[in-house]
Amino acid sequence: QVQLVESGGGLVQPGGSLRLACAASGRIFRINAMGWYRQAPGNQRELVADITSGGLTNYADSVKGRFTISRDNANDTVYLQMNSLKPEDTAVYYCNANVKTDFFQSSRDYWGQGTQVTVSS
Repeated sequence: QVQLVESGGGLVQPGGSLRLACAASGRIFRINAMGWYRQAPGNQRELVADITSGGLTNYADSVKGRFTISRDNANDTVYLQMNSLKPEDTAVYYCNANVKTDFFQSSRDYWGQGTQVTVSS
């Protein structure tokens, strides 16, 4: 079993900042990519940013220059620093990790429970 525990969501005014964190625990042999996704009401879940085990990053165009993804491999934790937040960033943010739980098992995706980010004045 793998658990992803998220923290850091909340209500913030436009232009403000939040930092999300997601810690993976459980039966972990290796974590490959980790990432953040979000889903706003009526929308599909979309990739916000992801990061490989080696630290290569990828961002949605809508958040480039404002958000920064990072990870602490020693603690199996991924972060999302969100600056200059806009109302359109409002969504439930989900942590994702591609995890290999055993040497003999294929990797698969695990998801956090989601944390609400609301950007509003």
